[in-house]
Amino acid sequence: MTRLTNTLRTHQTTLAKTGSYYCIHVVVAACVAYAVTGNLWASLTLSLLEPTVQAVAFFFHEKAWDRGLKKRDKNAGQLAAGAA
Repeated sequence: MTRLTNTLRTHQTTLAKTGSYYCIHVVVAACVAYAVTGNLWASLTLSLLEPTVQAVAFFFHEKAWDRGLKKRDKNAGQLAAGAA
């Protein structure tokens, strides 16, 4: 439980962005699915399933970007220190 709490606290901004993205995605997906199928139940099912998977993927995508940026900054710092 402590690990989950720490993860939630550490990634609070990313989780907020993920939640916001999820809400927008559900609304857009529902509209598109309804326009294509004309079926309310099918559009609701599709609009909840696909964005849920996308939200999880987005969270890990953000973590990978953060890791890459930190690595880039660390390497830039090492290069600057070596040039001095």
